This record gives sequence, C-alpha cells and structure tokens, in this order.
Amino acid sequence: MDDKKTLGQALQAPVKRRSVLKAGAAGIAGGMLLPGAARVAMAADDKKPLGAWPAGAEGDTVFIGLPVDLTGPYSAQGTEQKNGYQLAADQLNEGSELIRKISPLTKKGVMGKTVKLGVADSETKPNTAVQAATRFIHDNKAMMIAGSTSSAVAIAMEKVCNREHTPYFTAISGSNETTGVDCQRYGFRLCYFGYMACKAIAPVAAKEFGKNRKAAYLTPDYTYGHTTTASMKEFSEKEGWKTVTNQVHPLGAKDYSSYLINIANTDADVLVVVAYGADAANAIKQAKQFGLLDKMKVLVPYMSAFLEKEIGAELMQGALVGHGFWWTMEDTYPVAKDFVTAYKKKYNAMPRDSALYAYLATALWADAVERAKSFYPPDVVKALEAGEVRDTPVGKASFRGEDHQGIVNFPIMRGKKPSEMKNPDDYFEIVQVVEGKSVLPPLGLLGCKMGDYI
Repeated sequence: MDDKKTLGQALQAPVKRRSVLKAGAAGIAGGMLLPGAARVAMAADDKKPLGAWPAGAEGDTVFIGLPVDLTGPYSAQGTEQKNGYQLAADQLNEGSELIRKISPLTKKGVMGKTVKLGVADSETKPNTAVQAATRFIHDNKAMMIAGSTSSAVAIAMEKVCNREHTPYFTAISGSNETTGVDCQRYGFRLCYFGYMACKAIAPVAAKEFGKNRKAAYLTPDYTYGHTTTASMKEFSEKEGWKTVTNQVHPLGAKDYSSYLINIANTDADVLVVVAYGADAANAIKQAKQFGLLDKMKVLVPYMSAFLEKEIGAELMQGALVGHGFWWTMEDTYPVAKDFVTAYKKKYNAMPRDSALYAYLATALWADAVERAKSFYPPDVVKALEAGEVRDTPVGKASFRGEDHQGIVNFPIMRGKKPSEMKNPDDYFEIVQVVEGKSVLPPLGLLGCKMGDYI
C-alpha cells in the first residue's frame, strides 16, 4: 500500500485524551517528573488490563474463541471455517514452514505460546454468537474471536468484541455495512464483500450475457441481502441492465414458489441470486422446477461455498459467480498450492473460501502479534492497521487501516458443463482474478468512522 504505516508509527498513535490527562494528573500529584520519566509513566498507565489481557497471555497457551455456524442455513460454511481455523492452529503450533510464508516471524505457536481453539455453534443467530463470544472472552480469556457467515452475526460480534477490546475477525460477511457504517476499531474483515463483488462482476456479466439485460433479484431480508442487491443494481445499471423485480425473502426460507411466480410474471432474462448458503440452493433448485432456468441466465455475485455441490453441475453450468477462492488458483499462487495440498491431506476435500478466510485470518493475526511483540490488544490492532502486505493463497493481501477492510484478490467464475469437468471438484472455469484493490470503495463512501483504541 502506498499509504502503509510502519509498525513503529502505528504504535505511536494517540491514546485517548482522558488517558493523557490521567497520566498528567498522576505526575503532578507525585511531584515534578523528568520528561523521560513522564513518558514511562504514561506508557505504564496506558497498559492497564484491557479485555482478556494480560490474563489471556500469561500462561504457555493462548486461546482463540470461534462462534461458527454448525447448524442452520449456513452450517456447511461454518463447518468448513472450523476446519480452516484448525489447520492454521496446527501449523502455528508445529512452526510449519507453510504458515511462515504468511507469518514469517512465527517459530512455534504465537509468541511461543501454544494456540488453543474453542468452538461454539452460533446457529446463524446474532444473540447466540454474542453470548458465545462473551463467554470465550470472560471465561477462557480469549485473545482473538473469529467466525461468521451471516453479516448480522458478524456485525453483532464485532460490536461486542469492540466493547471487550478483543480483536475480532469475520470469516464470511458480505454486507457493505460490516466495514462501513458498522465498522469497529477491534473488528476486521478479510474477505471481499457485496460492493467489491458487484463492482467486479457487473462488467463481466455484461460481456458474458450482453448489455440491456433485465434482471430479477432474490434477496434475503437482512443487511447482507439489502446492501448487496443495492450494489448489484448500481453497477449493473451502469452496464445498461434494468431491474424488473426484487423479491425479498426471509433468511432460512424453504418455499420460494411465491417469489418465483412473481419473477415468472415479468420479462426478466437474468436471475440474480443474492441468497446465500442453503437459501441459494433451495431457490435455484425450485427455479429449475418452475422452468425459469430454461429462459434465464443465472448470476450469483457472492456465491457461498458448496453451492455447486448442493445444486449439481447441471444447474450450475453457464452460471456466472463471484467467490472468495477456488482451488485451481494453486496454478497461479504458490501459497495457494501449499494451502490446498495441506487442506486436502488433512480433510480429504478441496477448500472453498470459508476455509481460506478462516485459515488466513488466523495467520495474519499471528503475524500481527509477532510484529507487535505483544498480545496487548491496541498494539495488535495497530500492527494490523499498519498495512503490512503478505503473500497468501489469494496473492498479496493486507488490511486497509482506515476501515479494516481486507485487500484481497478473488475470482469471477463460470460454471462448466458436466462434460467439461476433469474431476468431481472441477465445477468452474476462472474467467478473471479480480485485483481487490481495484474494486475497494473509496474511503468514507460507506460511512466508516472508527472509535478509540481504549
């Protein structure tokens, strides 16, 4: 990044005014202090217990709490996230050369401490996730919280972790609001999201499907759905497309017949599926039953992991999708090959983006701790904000310090015909790998205003 801070500059970021006044008052009460002594006094005051620190960093282990979706409409993604976190923890604890390519200061564990994971089922419910995160911080002294698929869960979690001064990393969160109006000082999103996905896929869709198309939307009724549909409308209409209907459905819907009948009664020729996880699979299968796929192209701007397996190659063929990672990226990025090989060896499966973002967030958190030489939460946050660029399975990656949005590359893909598949996992041809930096929203566009470190 051109505006990358050095870690030293980041760690010198101003503390809150009340901390300075408090330190100054202590100096007056204690008599005159030399300037150097005053700085030491202020530094000591600044590092009083915060969140689970220092208790969570005092032993020979460090705990990461993981509220993930093990049941509910996003359970397939949550289960894969759990795998990604475990693979990263195993490699950190082994001091694997594979994870040192991302976190080069790693030796064994994090700052020499063995990484322990705790997993709870968030059930795709914000309240359940918040309760689990709070328990992990208070009872287990978690120094990091991670995991999400629903953006409603992610936003709730980043807010509680901000209150608890504990770094939080989403796994999947597609809403524009996560690093927009709901951004938090202690919240980080590595994955691409609705705005980025739609800005990237709209011109590709116009080229693949043609200009002047008429789009019908299936939108889940929560923050991810509404903001992603808004972005897709914005960028597709710039390409000459017209929105003819937007059918809004509840999260976890099973029956899409009423929404599909409404779509069938329009002249739409592209079905834009913003629905995610099991919702997307159910919607597309039922669209086939209603005969819609015989006359409509399918566009999935933000595809969930395993959608292709859930609906099958016959329905996925020809669809244009955005996704965070595809295993054939191993042909482009050496670190991707390492990741795919290690994941397949451990789980006998090819990883999707849910596993990738879980694995990579853990590695980048460890890297930040090693660079900060501390688990002290503000120091870790400032290390992440410094914009250090690392080689990852999706190429060069970092966080933008101003809003904590990940700068990551991601593929736009086209579903292959069953006859074109070379193996059971060969569902897609990569049309384009999008440079993440090129589709980031301008700073301030989505309303992010960071709070204080303390």
